[in-house]
Amino acid sequence: MSKWVTEADVDNYAKDGAVVIRGVLAEHIEALREGVAENMERPGPNAAENLKPGQPGRFFDDYCNWQRIDAFEAVINTCDLAEVAATLMGSETVQLFHDHVLVKEPGTTRATPWHQDGPYYFVGGRQNVSFWAPLDPVQDASLRCVAGSHLWQKQVLPTRWLNEAAFYPNPDQYRPVPDPDAEGMRVLEWAMEPGDVVAFHYNCLHGARGNTTERRRRAFSLRLVGDDARYVTRPGRTSPPFPDHGMVEGQRLREDWFPKIWPKPSS
Repeated sequence: MSKWVTEADVDNYAKDGAVVIRGVLAEHIEALREGVAENMERPGPNAAENLKPGQPGRFFDDYCNWQRIDAFEAVINTCDLAEVAATLMGSETVQLFHDHVLVKEPGTTRATPWHQDGPYYFVGGRQNVSFWAPLDPVQDASLRCVAGSHLWQKQVLPTRWLNEAAFYPNPDQYRPVPDPDAEGMRVLEWAMEPGDVVAFHYNCLHGARGNTTERRRRAFSLRLVGDDARYVTRPGRTSPPFPDHGMVEGQRLREDWFPKIWPKPSS
């Protein structure tokens, strides 16, 4: 059991698909801020600007940069998130799937669309966790998670954020994207300080409000998987794409691309 996680956290993660863990990254915030600044100065090939013409502000995101941004790799290898993940997932091992940076500048009214991460990924299995860590204090611009949505029998339709088109060519096999507020779903949302993280399941429906405040909302996310994670084929190019990986259906993720970070080598 991680010192950061209570039995109630484990139970709530299994029941709701999302919990907040306070203070676990407090010692790593400055390093992550430096990494985000470097990422924005030198975007990777997956970087995107997520605003339509005429929309105010800036909504930047990028992912899969831990191997080229030293600050990200250092935090991943020294922080306690892998141990927290193992506890929440009930897994003996933890592998790194990918990192993700999301930045909403002040006055960005665009919300992050409601979505599940799982349908975009080529990973199957129940043992997984995403961590969303704000690098600035957040209240109204915090992550929002629909309680229990990770247990839905049918996954939510993955869409492209800008034009809202279906991500894959077979949308009928998915559940339409709901409107949780209009439909009276229980939405979990927390005021957070830098150092706090939301841990949520890949199939937990989530989104975020726009940032209408006068300060930035920088967030660093880390996506991890556990013992039962296996490669699954999708009906199209996944996100992240990870081309030419050579894996086949049912195979564990190759550790030279997706390194095992728990147990730590010194454990």
